[in-house]
Amino acid sequence: MPKLTFQTDLCKGCGLCVSACPKKVLVLAADKINKKGHHPVEVADQSGCIGCAFCATMCPDCIITVEK
Repeated sequence: MPKLTFQTDLCKGCGLCVSACPKKVLVLAADKINKKGHHPVEVADQSGCIGCAFCATMCPDCIITVEK
């Protein structure tokens, strides 16, 4: 199963990764704020991830790592 990791302190909450995910497993955390003052991305359903890495490709700050 693929594993997603995020550098959440660097996330600016742009949502590009959320919209790029074909399985819709990513969400912006509504209950968390990072040190930049943004809602960071998080995985809503890790088991739904197919490891396509579209999210990592779309991230302008390269904060997403996909391990297969």
